[in-house]
Amino acid sequence: MEHGGEPTGQQALVEKYEALRWRTRRMLDSAREADWPTLIDQQESYLLQVDQLAMLEAERQLDAAHRARKATLLEEILENDLEIRERLIERRDELGELIGTTQRQRKLRHAYDVGAQPPPPSVAPGRGTNAP
Repeated sequence: MEHGGEPTGQQALVEKYEALRWRTRRMLDSAREADWPTLIDQQESYLLQVDQLAMLEAERQLDAAHRARKATLLEEILENDLEIRERLIERRDELGELIGTTQRQRKLRHAYDVGAQPPPPSVAPGRGTNAP
């Protein structure tokens, strides 16, 4: 710690990684609960945090203890990210199946609707344009 109880630059960087880990835990909870709108909202904050971390990381060198803590945090962040991606892929596949089913239903409905419609009156069988 530096003067006044404030964290050192190294500690501040590690705390940013801890905040990112917390964010990925929340995102994973949302994915597990299939709360897709919340996951999307959290993803925006996640991306901002990653950008901030990249800038802060460029300014700081970590000692061995802080690098070890960062590695542990990154491992969990990546594990969370992997599970989130897997759940998103599952959701994408579910949506793809729903879209396919809807398209097939629409085609069937269109096929039956077209076949079930009576012909227009001007071309009805047995009637020509010269009929009395």
